[in-house]
Amino acid sequence: MTITQPDLSVFETVESEVRSYCRAWPAIFDRAQGSYLFDEDGHRYLDFFAGAGSLNYGHNNPVLKRALLDYLERDGITHGLDMSTTAKRAFLETFRDVILRPRDMDHKVMFPGPTGTNAVESALKLARKVKGRESIVSFTNAFHGMSLGSLAVTGNAFKRAGAGIPLVHGTPMPFDDYLDGRTPDFIWFERLLEDSGSGLNQPAAVIVETVQGEGGINVARAEWLRALADLCRRYDMLLIVDDIQMGCGRTGAFFSFEEAGIQPDIITVSKSISGYGLPLALTLFKPELDVWEPGEHNGTFRGNNPAFVTAAAALDAYWHDGQMEKQTMARGEQVEAALAGIVRENPDAGGHFRGRGLVWGMEFPDKERAGRICRRAFDLGLLVETSGPESEVVKLLPALTISPEELDEGLRILARAVREAG
Repeated sequence: MTITQPDLSVFETVESEVRSYCRAWPAIFDRAQGSYLFDEDGHRYLDFFAGAGSLNYGHNNPVLKRALLDYLERDGITHGLDMSTTAKRAFLETFRDVILRPRDMDHKVMFPGPTGTNAVESALKLARKVKGRESIVSFTNAFHGMSLGSLAVTGNAFKRAGAGIPLVHGTPMPFDDYLDGRTPDFIWFERLLEDSGSGLNQPAAVIVETVQGEGGINVARAEWLRALADLCRRYDMLLIVDDIQMGCGRTGAFFSFEEAGIQPDIITVSKSISGYGLPLALTLFKPELDVWEPGEHNGTFRGNNPAFVTAAAALDAYWHDGQMEKQTMARGEQVEAALAGIVRENPDAGGHFRGRGLVWGMEFPDKERAGRICRRAFDLGLLVETSGPESEVVKLLPALTISPEELDEGLRILARAVREAG
């Protein structure tokens, strides 16, 4: 499509240089519905980004919007810290009845603050408090957030460098297949744990993503996750699963670890838990770990009542009958088939793909190709971003509610972008 360059002067003169997504997508967006965004000139863009995974149910989902508007129109509480409110009660009851109880989970629910990194910080703090130890083990290419504690267990060198101080008390271990299958799983990790001369302080916990989104769509095998859970049990370490981007149905089941049949000690959830893009984060943990003193971890925006409203509406609308999981897996098969076709049609590019549910990535030997593909896709009306430590992976993250026709439209645009961005 032909796009007139928008006037970006106020963003360039007033807003900080730290801005990023707006550089990749030089448009001024005005409205959005479902899987489409529209700029102020009326150009339409199909969204395979979904708010970095915060919009699993699409933009301005009508069911969630109606619940939110009704709540606001009756002057429902909008700010309540951690006070008891009707909106919080409705969310907790719905989350317990729709998500926790059917999965035989008795985890307590904590509202640590509005973002994913707040959830990670509280999880790390709680693990250290419970175990009385400082060390946390994370994995290569992990991403857990931008605050200091979260950065200490994040792998990306560029993001870590932004801290400006040493990031301590975190130890990285190889993620699944990091060594290309040449070494048995956890052989190095377990050897360090059992050797008193290894120099590894006994960890309080291990934090892991089942699928590393920002790290390049690296998918952990179910057997690897089960072996990790077993290792944590044997060596008295808590298992923290960061489900901030991959939870809320992104990989199929509501929690991304369900396929592996494990039950983590601590789980962090954010992004799409509100369903509407409103800030909300949860830290879930087994009841015996609830050793907090009142007010020991708090925050002004730890109780986002409008987000409670849309979150409860999303759970009621999509997670009662198992249909959302089946639909996501079907859409995932559609993506997988299309990506296989793209690879076949472009043999000289040497690309390969990986993913689960509705999170997929395409990688090429030419590490700059992903960026070119995403730029060309934008020109063609598709929003898609890169991921990986060198932005070498094209990352697909469409809404779970996307129709087969919309998904096919976006995959056709992607195929064209791959052809034309060589």
